[in-house]
Amino acid sequence: MFNKTVLANGIRVVSREMPGTRSVTLGIWVENGSRHESRRQNGISHFIEHLFFKGTEQRSAARIAEEMDSVGGVLNAFTAKEYTCYYAKVLDENLPLAVDLLCDIFLHSVFDPEEIERERQVILQEISQTEDTPDDYVHDLFSLDFFADHPLGRPICGDPETVNALHREDFLAFVRDRYLPGRVIVSAAGNLKHEYLTEEIARRLGSIERAAQLRDGEGAVPQLQNGIFQHAKKLEQAHLCFGLASVNQSDPRRYVAYVLNTLLGGGMSSRLFQEIREKRGRVYSVYSFLSSYRDIGYLGIYAGTSVEWSEEVVELVIAEIKKLAAGEIRDDEIERTRNQLVGNIILGLESSDSWMRDIAKDEIFFGRAISLDDVIRDIRAVTRDAVVELAASTLRPEAMALTLLADIGKKKLDFGSSFGV
Repeated sequence: MFNKTVLANGIRVVSREMPGTRSVTLGIWVENGSRHESRRQNGISHFIEHLFFKGTEQRSAARIAEEMDSVGGVLNAFTAKEYTCYYAKVLDENLPLAVDLLCDIFLHSVFDPEEIERERQVILQEISQTEDTPDDYVHDLFSLDFFADHPLGRPICGDPETVNALHREDFLAFVRDRYLPGRVIVSAAGNLKHEYLTEEIARRLGSIERAAQLRDGEGAVPQLQNGIFQHAKKLEQAHLCFGLASVNQSDPRRYVAYVLNTLLGGGMSSRLFQEIREKRGRVYSVYSFLSSYRDIGYLGIYAGTSVEWSEEVVELVIAEIKKLAAGEIRDDEIERTRNQLVGNIILGLESSDSWMRDIAKDEIFFGRAISLDDVIRDIRAVTRDAVVELAASTLRPEAMALTLLADIGKKKLDFGSSFGV
C-alpha cells in the first residue's frame, strides 16, 4: 500500500498506489515553514511559495497556468508553521506533466524583480483581507498572545513591515540555505506506479547536491502565556479564542487528545455546540480544535458572540472545561465520539489529495507511513479513563489564554472571576 525510497542525495519519495482512482496528486514538501524564520524574515517562506509560480527559465507564469488548465488539473501550494508544500492534482495520464511542472518551478524559478514587486502587493492585500476577516484575524492575534515572541506565534504571511523589507537576495539566500535535499519529501497518491515516480524524480531532482543539514532553527520550546488579552476593533461581533497546552504531534496520547477535542467542540453534537449554541443561542459559531507541532501543541476554542454576551460565553466555555476536567464523561459519549472520529477520518481520506498530504505529514513527524487500520485501531482503543486523565491534567482554566477581538471601546471586559482570579 505504501512505498518509500530515499534518493542518494537524501530526498525522500513516498507514495500510496490507489489503482481504483483516475487521479494522481503529487506534492513536493519542504520541512521549512514560518517557524524557521527570524523576526526580520517573518513571511519569507510564504512569499517564496508565491514566487515559485511566477516564472521559470523555461516557462512564464502564464504558461505555467495554461499548461495545468489545459488538462483540467489543479496547481497550488500552501505554507504552514513547519512545512511548505507545492502540489498538483491531475488525471493519471497527466502525471508526467505534473512531475515536469513541479520540478521546473522547484528548481528553476527565476524570482524576477518585477514579479516580486507585483506579488508583494498581492501578499499585502492578503494580509489586509485577513485583518478584515475577524474570525480569522483573532487566531493570528491569539498566536501572538499565546506564544509571545516565539516564531510559532508570528503570522505565516508576515506583516506589512517585514514583507516590504524582503528583497530578491533574501529569497535566493533562504532557498539556498533552507531548501536542502535532506528536508525535501516528494509525496504522491493515486493511480501511479512508485517505480516510475521514483525514476522521474531521481532524474530531475537527484542532481541536487547533498548538503550538510542546517540546524532546524526552531528555537527553544515556546513558553506559553496565560491570561486575558483584549484587542479593540470596530466590529459587530465579539470574537473569542481560548488556548490550553496539549500534546505535540508525536505524543502517544494524541488519539486520546483527538477524542477529548471532538467531545468538547468537534461537531454539532459536541458539548460546546449543544450547550452554548443550541440550548442558549448565545453564539452562531463555537468549536474546538487541536494545533500540534513537533515539540508542543494546544487545544483551542473559538466562539463568535456579541460584546453583551461575551462574559457569559466565557463562563459557559469554562464551565464545560471544568466538567470534563472533573471526569464528568459518560461511556456512551466516548463510544459515540470514537465512531465520529473514525467516520470523519475514513471519509476524509477518499481522495488522492488527502492521502498525498497524509503520508507526507507521517513522513515528516514519524519517518514512516501510518496505515488507516492502525489509526482506527488506536482510536478504538481510547478509553474513558485515558480521556479523563488527559482532561484533568490539561484542562486547567488558570493556565488558559483568552484573546478577545471586539469593539470594547475604552472599557475592557472583566473575565477575572471566570478564570478563578
